[in-house]
Amino acid sequence: MAALIDLLGIRHPIVCAPMAGVAGGRLAHAVSSAGGLGMIGARGSASPEWIAEQAALAGAGGTPFGIGLMAWVPQRSTQLDAVIALAGEQRPALVSVSFGDVTEPVARLRDAGLRTACQVGNAADLEMALAAGADLIIARGGEGGGHGRDEMGTEAILDLALGATDRPVLAAGGISTADDVARALGKGAAGVWCGTPFLTCVEADNTPQARTALVAADDTRYSRVHDVAQDIAWPREFGGRAVATPFVRRWSGDEDAMTGDARGEHAAGRERGDTDYTPLYAGVGVDHLTAETDAASVVRALVDAI
Repeated sequence: MAALIDLLGIRHPIVCAPMAGVAGGRLAHAVSSAGGLGMIGARGSASPEWIAEQAALAGAGGTPFGIGLMAWVPQRSTQLDAVIALAGEQRPALVSVSFGDVTEPVARLRDAGLRTACQVGNAADLEMALAAGADLIIARGGEGGGHGRDEMGTEAILDLALGATDRPVLAAGGISTADDVARALGKGAAGVWCGTPFLTCVEADNTPQARTALVAADDTRYSRVHDVAQDIAWPREFGGRAVATPFVRRWSGDEDAMTGDARGEHAAGRERGDTDYTPLYAGVGVDHLTAETDAASVVRALVDAI
């Protein structure tokens, strides 16, 4: 724990996951101001201008922050260029690259003097991240919200990573409470990487309607439903855990049979702001979300048992 805190210049071993569409510069700044490390989640379509703008918000006043990128996206190189170009207060303390071949992006970031991290969900991911030279390993179990693998639970992938490297390993997946944090640290994790507890923060970039729906939710489902419905080219091996709305339950496990009418239904629902169709990515701890909150309160609650 102390090694991570010293490495990233933070007060608590809490990293807010880079949730694209939720974790922008405002949330990252708020988490870091509270003593954790806030991460900006870049969508696959994020422009260099957007990255620079969000970095300026996150790093205002010299506050440390991180940026999360996806290895599979077509414009990965352009986004890497934008991150590497950041300087001064906008220079990130950590850049994560995950979901795909991380070898080249990690090398480029390290050559630029940036600290790197990779999310891993199985032994092959772990081997690649270590060979690439990632400074931190995020052992992400299938309990986690958003995109990732669903092959191993958090405890199993954490044990695997801790046994394979002396580099700092962060536990990820289903971590929503102070007890979860204490349990991960007790197993040897240097810290935790979590997103679900921050989903209802007022500093997040999701809508008030989405936050209300997340508070009401009590179940999640791992599937490719939202990606198939929106024709988003996430690799098949990286599904996403989201709130189990009726649409998700209907098509989960049967995504390849999704009809054009169903896709149209999904698009129309999103257009009118119906949260039954909004991709509400969240982990198994979604039932712990009880009200709209703020980042500082979440960080305080997570470190309560340390």
